[in-house]
Amino acid sequence: MSTSPLTRTVTVRNPQGLHARPADLLVRTASKYQSTILIGKDGELVDCKSILSLLTLGAGQGTVLSISADGQDAADAI
Repeated sequence: MSTSPLTRTVTVRNPQGLHARPADLLVRTASKYQSTILIGKDGELVDCKSILSLLTLGAGQGTVLSISADGQDAADAI
């Protein structure tokens, strides 16, 4: 694993927020990487490879999300 996680901040632009369809796409994309990928808001971090975890974030349009990846392919994952 890398020495420290790589992070990026993004803003949800979809008018419907992070609902089931985009969450599924995010899970499928994150699952292609070996790194541990976490996403969250307001200090609450969840596994980006778990659709249920993503949906519980309640990330509506305009929500600022922090994404971090830790592992050998973290740079590609971010």
